[in-house]
Amino acid sequence: MNQRILQCVYMVPLFSLVLLPMGCKKPPPITLSCNASAPAIFPGDPLTVTATAGSIDPNKKTKVLYSWSGTGVSGSGSTATVATGPLDPGSYSAKAQVKEGKPGKEGLKPGQTAECQADYTVKAFEPPTISCLANPTEVQPGGTATVNATGVSPQNRPLTYSYSATAGTITGSGTTAAFSAVGAPTGAVGITCTVADDKNHTLSSNANVTVLAPPPPPPTPKTQALGSISFSGDAKRPTRVDNEAKARLDQIALELKQQPDAALVIVGDSDAKEKAAEAKEQKRAMHNKHVKVEDDAAQRAVNAKDYLVTDQGIAASRITTATGTADDQSVQSYLVPAGATFANDVQGTTPVDETAVKPQERKPLK
Repeated sequence: MNQRILQCVYMVPLFSLVLLPMGCKKPPPITLSCNASAPAIFPGDPLTVTATAGSIDPNKKTKVLYSWSGTGVSGSGSTATVATGPLDPGSYSAKAQVKEGKPGKEGLKPGQTAECQADYTVKAFEPPTISCLANPTEVQPGGTATVNATGVSPQNRPLTYSYSATAGTITGSGTTAAFSAVGAPTGAVGITCTVADDKNHTLSSNANVTVLAPPPPPPTPKTQALGSISFSGDAKRPTRVDNEAKARLDQIALELKQQPDAALVIVGDSDAKEKAAEAKEQKRAMHNKHVKVEDDAAQRAVNAKDYLVTDQGIAASRITTATGTADDQSVQSYLVPAGATFANDVQGTTPVDETAVKPQERKPLK
């Protein structure tokens, strides 16, 4: 047991000069207890340690001194602070010592010194969490989607984000990134969102974007046959557009006006007799430049076009003429929608040279 200075009390009898000791009381030794402000903290959290002394000598001439030791511990009074920022996770102690006594002689006598320690734990930072979401989850080939990442640090550490994709491209460094399906094949594309804190903790989350199969191409427009117009009703004027032909051409003009991006091809035909006469004239023309070759098939096509342009106001540029190989005194009309190719849909026709075949005036018989 520590020894302290004995405090003695003497009783003096009323009528005696002799002093008799009545007994001595030994003062208790000084005590010290330590307490940390928190039993467990994360690096960088504030932490204070308090030392509480007991049984201090009430003598006003004594002085009390505190000292501290421990990793990151600093203080000179009854309270110390701990610099927790550089500390690695683990268990630590802050130690305190107290001394009392006359100035300059503190702690020299028994019972004038006491020590204590406060234990605490430095915890490791917890890694962040992350969720990853793509919107929309289905895109057309070459389409785009927005990717949102939501990261949470349990200790509110600063976070950074990065992204990757198994196909296509993804760009972004914050909580939002842009995915492009350009170059990505049909099917699921994996998107990875990654979050990292300043303590090198990383975590990833995944999302999928499905690249849909490309839609089938629209059907290729095809040339449409509008029917035949006979020119056999007038034997004396077999290439003339008669009233019956006009009625049918009026219907064709209406269809052209309803489809302003469509074109028309008029194919004229001639019968065997006319073809034979034309062949003879062509032979004669080889020896006599004044011989006029009558091409009844071409004439019928040109006359029908002239009616549509002159009487119905259809632009001449929308109508082309040709001759066919049928044995008939007629014209065939074909509507060519935008995107269709007449030569691919109808074979066996020959374009008419409209600089050589001029439309005939519609004159009545005399």
